[in-house]
Amino acid sequence: MQNSETQLEKIYIIQPITRENAEKYRVLQAEAVSLIESAGAVYAGTIYQNIREINSATFVGAGKLLELKDRLSGLDEITVLFNGELSPAQTMNISALLDDKKVIDRTTLILDIFAKNAKSSEGKLQVELAQLKYLYPRLKGKGVALSRLGGGVGTRGPGETQLETDRRYIRNRIHFLENRLKETEKRRAFQTARRKKNNTKTIALIGYTNTGKSTMLNLLTGADVYTKNELFATLDPTTRKYIIDGTEFLLVDTVGFLQDLPHHLIEAFHSTLESALHCDLALIVCDATGEYDMQMRTTLQTLEEMHFSSPYLVVMNKSENCTDFSRFPYGSIAVSAKENKGFDRLKREIMQTFQKEYLRCELFVPYKRLSDYGKQKHFITENSVEYTDDGLQICATIPVRYEKVFSEYIKKLL
Repeated sequence: MQNSETQLEKIYIIQPITRENAEKYRVLQAEAVSLIESAGAVYAGTIYQNIREINSATFVGAGKLLELKDRLSGLDEITVLFNGELSPAQTMNISALLDDKKVIDRTTLILDIFAKNAKSSEGKLQVELAQLKYLYPRLKGKGVALSRLGGGVGTRGPGETQLETDRRYIRNRIHFLENRLKETEKRRAFQTARRKKNNTKTIALIGYTNTGKSTMLNLLTGADVYTKNELFATLDPTTRKYIIDGTEFLLVDTVGFLQDLPHHLIEAFHSTLESALHCDLALIVCDATGEYDMQMRTTLQTLEEMHFSSPYLVVMNKSENCTDFSRFPYGSIAVSAKENKGFDRLKREIMQTFQKEYLRCELFVPYKRLSDYGKQKHFITENSVEYTDDGLQICATIPVRYEKVFSEYIKKLL
């Protein structure tokens, strides 16, 4: 987010080190830097603080804040990011001790990126709802802390006009947005039921943010989904037709997960993630060059919280420069969407997963039965058709549930 046409907003990080994050605070700090860059701002530095006991007023100790105040002395146009979650009072108190500098927390920053990247009407509704629910308890005291925000990171979405309205308006707006999203959930549930009825299998690309899910979707389906090397570049779900050996699937790209992603943010995007929860197979995509164990653990933990129960395959993307594949999780599939490598095995694994639900066979349909066959053939996939003197010879893929419908035409299994 730009403060002017020529100057980018600078953000300085406060990184708390607690018992809970002692083993991963470096990763969290690195993610915060990536989040800052994804928001269109500039990373200005980090101050670390070991915390044995949380200060109820400021989370970190006053001494550390005075040290940070000295570091930032003379820098007027700078924002302070607390890489964790702050209460409204803590936000105000830290800002006051830092000469009224703008203070945001990790959730505010993530919401800002969501607002920047939401393109669909549903995505925008979800972002606004999540922001308003987060801002609502921070409107106490006539929004003194929020009035200091001005422009920049943390203020996209509802905007200043919403922040200046009364609590009743915010409550009404939240109620309105919730009802609108319930309508979209009903439509999505109807679409899911129709796909189940037509026996169309859905494969969902799920995983940590910035692991290359959208690049994989583009490669496998010929789609043109926006991709960029930044966190949460893709927010809205995208569905495209995907065909393997004549069998048609729907491939769905979903919003990425992040370590310590606040639970209420997951809830806010629950309707968007419905496609992932109800898929027939999930591809858990990890970055082979990154902290893939943490990525897989975070993704599976988040899915478990959402009561996900579908089968899944682990896909290690960005593996083009890897030489030792034994270190990857057992059974995982190494691919490179950048260089289009490893996808033959992935396709085989996908088909093997669904093998028990499909029959590959040779059909013979006499010309006199062509009309009857034509009424039913939308249930199957015709891989090849040959016209003979007496009828059609067809290589087809048939869902097991429709085997009896086509039993009179089946000549042999392939």
